[in-house]
Amino acid sequence: MDINEIARLAGVSRATVSRYLNNGYVSQAKREEIARVIEETGYVPSRQAQQLRTGRTNLVGVIIPKINSQSVSRMVAGITETLTPHGYQILLADTDNDEQREVDYLSTFSEKNHVDGVILLATIITKAHMEAFSSMSVPIVVLGQHVEGQACVYHDDYHASLDVARITLKGSRCPAYIGVTEKDVSAGQMRHQGFLDACAEAGITAREDLQVVGTFTPESGYLCCESIMDCAPECDAIVCATDTIAFGALTCLREYGHRVPEEVQVSGVGDSEFSRIVSPSLTTARLFYKSSGSSAAHMLISSIEQASVPKSRELKMGYEIYVRTSTR
Repeated sequence: MDINEIARLAGVSRATVSRYLNNGYVSQAKREEIARVIEETGYVPSRQAQQLRTGRTNLVGVIIPKINSQSVSRMVAGITETLTPHGYQILLADTDNDEQREVDYLSTFSEKNHVDGVILLATIITKAHMEAFSSMSVPIVVLGQHVEGQACVYHDDYHASLDVARITLKGSRCPAYIGVTEKDVSAGQMRHQGFLDACAEAGITAREDLQVVGTFTPESGYLCCESIMDCAPECDAIVCATDTIAFGALTCLREYGHRVPEEVQVSGVGDSEFSRIVSPSLTTARLFYKSSGSSAAHMLISSIEQASVPKSRELKMGYEIYVRTSTR
């Protein structure tokens, strides 16, 4: 079964079937007839033939740092929901937070026209990443980090952290912060700086020994909180770089008999689905992960289909603050 046979059975020209398969204009009556024949015959267009005809694979490479992350899954959902109606499928590459594997995937996707474009859900941008970006043969959009001179969609991590810290620090005399590696500019540096500036605004001295670095897991949040309370039992506020870290901190405080928020206030960033149902519910900043994924996909589609689109477009997403019962 080929395109000529589909055209014969549908009573239309080969060119009409070709326009249909490539989302071109076809009258509604002919569109319905072609769709009926394709459904009855189970015809699947040859990807190789399409690529030779259009110069495109209709595939987009999506590189993610880890698959078991709510924020990542929400971004990928936004990407997929936007790409699918435009006829694109995704090839998902999970790097397990390995920087070199990210660079390797960038090279692999760029070679031999494997994909029409790439979306990188970025955490750490190294010199090797920048070199890979400059040598890409297909368009790329960086999602989650601000990269100067590169198409990117990123979150306002600094102000989100600043605003949620302002709430958490009300009435505080001895606050603490649980962050992540500052190689990650967005979640590491920007959110940490938001906490520090909120402390400065409130006239609070941010003790260095109460600013600890963990990882993006509840277990890390638990252990970091445990070390903070061992070091400073008088700690009365813990600002966390992510909700998942905050969940671990809440569990630690509850198990050690510290009342939240009466004795210790806690907050996070991200507004994961569990932030509303944990007890107490978590004060947090909602980042629009799904919308950012959709925006990155739209940006990439424009770059693929419009050669005149500037390479260095940037989009900074907004945020919302949700004050819940983990703060007073």
